[in-house]
Amino acid sequence: MKSPIRVAVTGAAGQIGYSLLFRIASGAMFGPEQPVILQLIEAPIEKAMKALEGVAMELDDCAFPLLKGIVMTDDPKVGFKDANWCLLVGAKPRGPGMERADLLKDNGRIFIAQGQIIDQVAADDARVAVVGNPANTNCMIAASQARRLTPDRFTAMVRLDQNRAQTQLAKKAGVDLTEVKNIFIYGNHSPTMFPAFAHATIGGKPAPVVINDAAWLQGPFCEIVGKRGAAIIAARGASSAASAANALVDHVRSLTTPGAIHSIAVKSNGTYGFDPNVWAGMPVKTTSPGSYEVITNYTMDDFAKSKLAATNKELVDERSFVAEMIK
Repeated sequence: MKSPIRVAVTGAAGQIGYSLLFRIASGAMFGPEQPVILQLIEAPIEKAMKALEGVAMELDDCAFPLLKGIVMTDDPKVGFKDANWCLLVGAKPRGPGMERADLLKDNGRIFIAQGQIIDQVAADDARVAVVGNPANTNCMIAASQARRLTPDRFTAMVRLDQNRAQTQLAKKAGVDLTEVKNIFIYGNHSPTMFPAFAHATIGGKPAPVVINDAAWLQGPFCEIVGKRGAAIIAARGASSAASAANALVDHVRSLTTPGAIHSIAVKSNGTYGFDPNVWAGMPVKTTSPGSYEVITNYTMDDFAKSKLAATNKELVDERSFVAEMIK
């Protein structure tokens, strides 16, 4: 059996964490032959740490053969120590009446500290995946603090949007989910993100040919995917948890599977017209476990260009809110 890898998870006792940890320990994320040590990080609050104890007890009671150890801590220096993967799930939620700029600054302080600590103590091959919202900008903030780890090690999750888009196309076309390929998410993980339906295929044919309804694709389809999180909150009274955890499993699994083609948010470096210094969703191909190359040969029509411009503006605005913090 392989040597265990160390997986650090922030917000480990939260709703997403609770849905996520058992998937990691079962082998769903890294495969059935990869043992793991879970390094679980929570806020230094008695209630949170007590809840984390309960989660660890349940993990023990599952008797997962791949789970070779559990670390529970409220100290990020302990939690991120020698971690091969750092899954940044925890973030401050937006409260009633809170401006987005205030949320960005509050989370900025959290992700500045986490970025610095990860860079100092994580393993030499460490990869970072950010889920806590606003994920793209939180990822950019964390990466800005790294000196040892390069920007390509930091990715943010847009896979939940990709999964939502894939399902909506399959339902509209009346086909099995597996018939839908190459639906990619561009831009921010927010209502401005763009599911590039023109590049998708359904049963090997272009999606706009199978779904001959441009008005639906440009209107309700984009809106359903972009506002799905709000719809779930309205329906169940809480934000997406199980689906977000599942998307993170998909994100990491695809990023560790050579040849996989999928959507992640990465430093744009100006690709597809995005500001070079923002983290934007775009299609990538995994080249080796944890490494990828951006697929750059997709062309955009005028509608797509307008959507990319809008989501890029939002990302640039978010960066401007925290610019003073990341100098």
